[in-house]
Amino acid sequence: MKQLLLCLALLINQLSIAADLNNYLLPAPKHTEQTGSQLQVNQGFAYLQSNAIQLSKPLLTILHALDQTGIKCQLSPVISNPYTTLFQATISKDLKPQAYHLIISTTQITLIAGSETGLYYGLLTLQQIGQFACESGYWPTVNITDEPDFERRGVMLDISRDKVPSMQTLYSIVDKLAAWKINELQLYTEHTFAYQNHETVWKNASPMTAGQIKDLDEYCQRHYIDLVPNQNSFGHMKRWLKHEQYEHLAELPQPGKTIWGMMSRTSLSPVEPGSLELMKELYSELLPNFTSQYFNIGCDETVELGVGKSKAICKERGKGRVYLDFVLELKNEVDKYDRTTQFWGDIILHYPKLIPELPKDMVALVWGYEADYPFNKNCPQFQKAGLAYYVCPGTSTWNSIIGRNKNGFANLKNAAVNGKKFGATGYLNTNWGDQGHWQPLSVCYPALLYGAALSWNVEQNADIDIARHVSNQVFNDKTGRSGDAIVKLGDAYLKMNAITSNSNIFHQLLKRNRKSIHTDRWLKNVSKQDTEATIKFINEQVSLFNSSHPECNDAEIVFKEFNQAASLALHACHLALAKLETPDGYFSSIPQSKKDELRSELTTLIESHQSIWLLRNREGGLTDSAGKMNTVLKTYQ
Repeated sequence: MKQLLLCLALLINQLSIAADLNNYLLPAPKHTEQTGSQLQVNQGFAYLQSNAIQLSKPLLTILHALDQTGIKCQLSPVISNPYTTLFQATISKDLKPQAYHLIISTTQITLIAGSETGLYYGLLTLQQIGQFACESGYWPTVNITDEPDFERRGVMLDISRDKVPSMQTLYSIVDKLAAWKINELQLYTEHTFAYQNHETVWKNASPMTAGQIKDLDEYCQRHYIDLVPNQNSFGHMKRWLKHEQYEHLAELPQPGKTIWGMMSRTSLSPVEPGSLELMKELYSELLPNFTSQYFNIGCDETVELGVGKSKAICKERGKGRVYLDFVLELKNEVDKYDRTTQFWGDIILHYPKLIPELPKDMVALVWGYEADYPFNKNCPQFQKAGLAYYVCPGTSTWNSIIGRNKNGFANLKNAAVNGKKFGATGYLNTNWGDQGHWQPLSVCYPALLYGAALSWNVEQNADIDIARHVSNQVFNDKTGRSGDAIVKLGDAYLKMNAITSNSNIFHQLLKRNRKSIHTDRWLKNVSKQDTEATIKFINEQVSLFNSSHPECNDAEIVFKEFNQAASLALHACHLALAKLETPDGYFSSIPQSKKDELRSELTTLIESHQSIWLLRNREGGLTDSAGKMNTVLKTYQ
């Protein structure tokens, strides 16, 4: 009986150790076996079969963690004595380049990887174990074999609508992404690169300069991240075409009827020779600043195509053919720089018979942002054509203020599961800034973290405790409250029982304030009972977050961002309650005293939005973002 109890105690202890350690490992490795013992040496040497400068940062952190736990470890250029070697990291061609095998026994730490990149990832995992060791007082014995499900694991940040992050912010984001084993970063660009001959387009946008791109590229390389150039080249060109100097290149210089309603000046016209000439010039200036062998030319949502100048040729040859021909002309320019062309796959999916005609050296980016997006239907179309492709879900934070995490997390998982199933080579998590980029960076962290984990290993990371990892990996908050609060805040939209497309109800309450809350297609589902329950829920998360103790470097900013976002969502709720009390549901019918109160509340929020924006971002774009809030304020009449 005593033996049985002892075995049970040991088993419970092992499970407890496993549960605790798993809270520190992100992404969760493909296979982790823990034996329930601990490293039992107090000194030794460390040897790395590489002098790559990129390895020094995690290595020094590991050596510090060993020292903090009473283990003295000194670097050695050779393995002079196997019995005194505490830690050795070597490269074996038997493993894939990004794979590694990490063993902590009672006497030694051994890391074997397929390349320097694999060593880096193994060191990152060991660094996380070191964090556990510093807090628990011991290094657990463990056997980890690990490699990624997706060769390319990326994040794309929207720096065109309307936030251009400061260099310090970009560096801090790279630090986080690298720690989560992300190896690709893109900065979505429409007009926010300082092209020498096109100041008219970017002069008020605080754009990235050539020198800044080179500095960021170098910083990314030191973290095994590929900074991929990104320049939309067909659609989404309004920031250019709105200027008289470029108007002649527009497919629709004057408003025309598209599938999205009346539009103008958003797409280049493929029948204008100057369209291709403009992109040639931009590519020649942009691409030399990057070391990446990839280039994302965009070409999504060309909804004006075939409506204006290209109407006749599209009718004659087919809209899909005209689209593909222009994309291939752009690709031919990219080929001159020995780069691999990436492009958004949404338009070509409307013309599946043309997909096999795509050159096999292109990379399609299959994007969709709702939880039920049919990755399972669209991925096989590129797989069957023998074309490399990425799955591209998103954080679902844009048009939301505080996030819509249930949708975002499901979308991220959907993309990972089907991307792996149908042979995607990459996974690109997108973080857009539609309609003023009102969501702060802090709100985006849970989805960025979860997407990174899934892109490394789907099966082991699908059901991780996202909130706990956000507290630990992002906020360095031992209370666990910050991650819990920010994840729950991102689900507050569910309490409203008013689901909206590509957004949440808080955003729509503000944007659609001219509409009646009783009859508008999205607002009419809002009720007093649900809104009051939502206010209570959001306030609970604010209290929870404000009782946390994050020790991250940007903790002060995080508190401000969280409270600003929550306050703006609460304001939307206050607006809803006031309109629900009116007979017709219109703002104009609200009593004057309540109008004044709402106007004062939003004015204060706009002022704080402007000040908080500048803590992480450049001034360019702020006028546009705050201007969209002021447009809402003007409806408070």
